Amino acid sequence: MSHPGRKRVTSRAELEHTAFALFAARGFEQTTVDEIAAAAGIGRRTFFRYFPSKNDVPWGAFEVELDRMRVRLKACPPEVPLMDAIRLALIDFNRVAPEQVPLHRRRMELILRVPTLFAHSTLRFTAWRQVVAGFVGERTGLRPDDLASQAVAHAVLGVAVAGYEHWLDDASADLGALLDDGMRQLGAAFDGSLGSGSR
Repeated sequence: MSHPGRKRVTSRAELEHTAFALFAARGFEQTTVDEIAAAAGIGRRTFFRYFPSKNDVPWGAFEVELDRMRVRLKACPPEVPLMDAIRLALIDFNRVAPEQVPLHRRRMELILRVPTLFAHSTLRFTAWRQVVAGFVGERTGLRPDDLASQAVAHAVLGVAVAGYEHWLDDASADLGALLDDGMRQLGAAFDGSLGSGSR
């Protein structure tokens, strides 16, 4: 039920901000969908038009960004080495406007440090890895589900999560620089022979 005199939420982003404020004040686990909807001045059914569940709120427009990453990888010139192409796409995927950094930090603290949300992240992490594995397959002639393709995808996700953990622990750290450094170190582990092994 909406509250008289309270401005109704009119966008997904506004609902997200309302939810984040409640998460900060009460804790993620203690905040209910009904409370978020009430604070936003909307009904429970309207909430579910924006997000499938409370667990999906911190992910924002993840699917849109994932599609953008897929397009960026496909558009990368073939002369750019595989790991450099993935490194650049990873940094771009995680680039945040300066004014959005505080919100993004809260978002990632929820996703990585609330056990329920970290468990919920499995499907999204799988979808993210498949984009990377698909690109590896296109570049090397491997299938996306081949061991080497999946190993690269898992390793890149590991770099991303490790980079975020460092960033969350150090407010002065530059996320892009952390991801760049991590990917350069990962790339150094490859000698250009990816795809030459057995399928």
